[in-house]
Amino acid sequence: MIDDEKALATLVAGYLERDGFEVHLAYDGPEGLDAARSVDPDVVVLDLGLPGLDGVEVCRQLRTFSDCYVVMLTARADEIDTLIGLSVGADDYMTKPFSPRELQARIAALLRRPRRAAHGIESPSDPLRIGALSIDLPAREVLLEGQPVPLTRTEFNVLAALAASPHIVFTRRVLIEAVWGDNWVGDEHLVDVHVLHVRQKLGDTADAQRYIRTVRGIGYRIGTGG
Repeated sequence: MIDDEKALATLVAGYLERDGFEVHLAYDGPEGLDAARSVDPDVVVLDLGLPGLDGVEVCRQLRTFSDCYVVMLTARADEIDTLIGLSVGADDYMTKPFSPRELQARIAALLRRPRRAAHGIESPSDPLRIGALSIDLPAREVLLEGQPVPLTRTEFNVLAALAASPHIVFTRRVLIEAVWGDNWVGDEHLVDVHVLHVRQKLGDTADAQRYIRTVRGIGYRIGTGG
């Protein structure tokens, strides 16, 4: 957890530790990034309003070396829309003040499917192939024209869910249930952010949707690679 409010960080850490989590605390961005490099966390809880290096920049730097889940804490609810628009790479957002129990539930939901394909998706032994794209579900490896694509865990799960059901058009809610589970709560527009990130990494554009296609008024489906 990276938060300069030491009392809050200590309180939240206590709740999480009682639930069996190993918690590392950092009180500014550089310290948090050093800790993340050292311990390779599954989840980082990150405050937006850090002194000096703010949460947005910390998240961007974190994404250069880690695919951990990130829960971003903000002081105002209206900041969430801005953060989503900035595509900073967080997996979930919460507004302060918040219940430590709610944070605990959000983290548990993120970790329900650690290092595996999306919820309920079978993992075939052979990679899924869509044109020049190869998706190896058990290995969590994506190759495009033979080159690895550096997806985060959530980005991989979104792509895997779409690719494993090529004949289904996923609404946001259906994709949320496939990736995060039935009990997930939060802003459904996070789906759009993760889809945008995957598209960018696969070289898709609004005019050339080879791998993830938008079905207007409904949602998303996997493309054909053509």
